[in-house]
Amino acid sequence: MAATYGAPGVYIEERPSGSMPLQGVGTAVAAFVGFTATYHADAGDPTDPDGVKPQLVTSWPQYERIYGGFAPGILLPHSVKGFFENGGGIAYIVRIPSGVGTGKAQRALPASGRAEIETLNVEAIDPAGNYEVVVETTPPAEGEQPGQDFTIKVVDNGQVREEFPNVHLGRGPKSVEKTINERSKLIRVEVRNAQGLSVAERAPAPGKYAIKAVAPAAVAVSPTEFEGSEVARTGYEGLAIAEDVTMVAIPDLITVATRPDGSFDHEGYLAAQGKLVDWCERSRTKMAILDSPPGLNAQQALEWRSALGKDSGFGAAYYPHLVVQNPLARPGATNGEKFITVPPSGHVAGVWARTDAARGVWKAPANEVVRGIARLESDVTTGEQDLLNPAQVNCIRSFGANGIRIWGARTLSSVDQSWRYINVRRLFIFVEESIRRGTQWVVFEPNDADLWARVRRTVSAFLRNMWMQGALVGATPEQAFFILCDETNNPASSVDEGKLVVDIGIAPVKPAEFVIFRLSQWQGGAETSE
Repeated sequence: MAATYGAPGVYIEERPSGSMPLQGVGTAVAAFVGFTATYHADAGDPTDPDGVKPQLVTSWPQYERIYGGFAPGILLPHSVKGFFENGGGIAYIVRIPSGVGTGKAQRALPASGRAEIETLNVEAIDPAGNYEVVVETTPPAEGEQPGQDFTIKVVDNGQVREEFPNVHLGRGPKSVEKTINERSKLIRVEVRNAQGLSVAERAPAPGKYAIKAVAPAAVAVSPTEFEGSEVARTGYEGLAIAEDVTMVAIPDLITVATRPDGSFDHEGYLAAQGKLVDWCERSRTKMAILDSPPGLNAQQALEWRSALGKDSGFGAAYYPHLVVQNPLARPGATNGEKFITVPPSGHVAGVWARTDAARGVWKAPANEVVRGIARLESDVTTGEQDLLNPAQVNCIRSFGANGIRIWGARTLSSVDQSWRYINVRRLFIFVEESIRRGTQWVVFEPNDADLWARVRRTVSAFLRNMWMQGALVGATPEQAFFILCDETNNPASSVDEGKLVVDIGIAPVKPAEFVIFRLSQWQGGAETSE
């Protein structure tokens, strides 16, 4: 309003409306914590050279540009690909640095003079490249000293793809580094410093060496490191800067829980999953999607759920694992190498996002087809699900021509049945966050009856719209929700303390989990005689 009106004329004033519309927050934003093949800061965050902070990606090609796609021994890329294939559109990637291993296929060759000394490191250009490098030398004539020249061949599936004869470790046109690094399309080499050996003794020992990928998941990484630090913006604790995230998965927890000897660290796995659920419950805005351990049958999955021991509406468990095509399988691979088993959390998160977009967050993300998979690790029967479903284990089942579908929509809540279903918990998260963010204008306004009426109108318009979309139960808006904000819950003593209290009740829709048709014989067509 103008301070004074000096000159005669027409004055235009802008006045705030009685209420401000609420806009629903996003619900389909996932976060994945785990290992990546690499990290390109130029494509990601230049201020984060190690790539440990949450990084937003909106497509699989963008993920590949930043993190390098697939790599042997890690599962996060498969989960992210499954997320986008199943309808996901926005995800945060939280990279866990491994410290050991780069995900590249490489091998250090021993010196011919002393086998314990590494003299030449060979690395495949393709991160998924699994080659064999053959080192050959010409035996010296009788009475002559061994020469320093040698030949390197690159073999792929038994075929020599490249050959570099008469190279050496020294300098000049026939230097092994200069020759291979300028001409080879398959490998790169690096000469290691080997003190105390002659030039001939430093030459790599003759033989055939497999160049295999080293998994980025370092043995030094423990399951607790997925937790990270909110201050350092690492791990899932670092998602404090990503307030729009609503679902969190840590697929590479399986990677670190699998020991080198093939055994599985069940205690560490369960502890890490429990911490994730606890963190989501403290946040009040996120849900954890938990993967069952790999290779379980139905009874073992039930035991895993019992050992997990969590009673929370902020987590959901899924079984079994999924079998997908192995993108790293090379031509001529056996049937066993053409497929790989991956945890279901990434695909499940994509289905959650797809359901949100197509129907709304209030629709249970179940009876939905899982895309991009070949088959299940193990098939679940109806009898087995009779045991798993009451224990809050959501099964993924194959229904033949009807496809592979998610056939469960329960949270980990076992005592408080109000939060039994995933869609109910997520609906409340959606409503709470939408109201919290959409009513920031109320703070520091005069706390009187006028403000209370404006708040009631604002929230009522939002909830009425949700009722009209089918998110709330009731034949009328009055049956679907109520809003109380007047002198009854805002007495003078509360107003004096600077408080404005709004009591809201909503009746959420719940899924028809058990559809029962009751059939009986009917004799209605027969006529009775007098």
